[in-house]
Amino acid sequence: MTAVVAFVSQKGGVGKSTLSRALAREVAAGGLSVKIADLDTQQGTSVDWHRARLAAQIEPRVSVEAFGTAGQALAASERFDLLIIDGPARTSQATLEIARAANLVVQPTGASLDDLRPGVREFHALVKAGIPNERLAFALNRIGTAAEESDARDFLHDAGYTVLDGSLLERPAYRLAQNGGSSVTETRFAGLNVKADKLIQSLIDKATA
Repeated sequence: MTAVVAFVSQKGGVGKSTLSRALAREVAAGGLSVKIADLDTQQGTSVDWHRARLAAQIEPRVSVEAFGTAGQALAASERFDLLIIDGPARTSQATLEIARAANLVVQPTGASLDDLRPGVREFHALVKAGIPNERLAFALNRIGTAAEESDARDFLHDAGYTVLDGSLLERPAYRLAQNGGSSVTETRFAGLNVKADKLIQSLIDKATA
């Protein structure tokens, strides 16, 4: 049976595609078959990244495909060990559809209250709609300092939600890696790769718990 990890958000630019790519890369490197379903039909950022990765002949290969709905993606996922849903950059009925199909729903967020408050409201809405709290987790992205990360963790824990270990720092090297078809675990800097690896491993541990 295919496992499903979904990345959702009520706004764009918080790191859904970034984490989708990194998770896919690490799972593929571990020998499992994985597919990213890009549901953001207006942006298609994961599809564009896939083209860049193919052009650069970067291994391991990762399968990426655009879909209009989560249902279409699920129907095409049977031969994969893991389906990663890169959700649309907006809150909609599709978000609930995605959450119901997923084993784990991850919401990336920055450390500002402008990111944290809407993120908590989004998860509150999913819980109210019947999604179990234990299937929801936040991932911290675009973090500037250790104090900023700590404050964000406290805010989300106080709201009642799991926060994955690790975080992605606000670093140009992460953007440059992705521009060339690599993931944030494949930068030119070992320290940044280790930092990204910690977050992705926490995500994998949560998804397989």
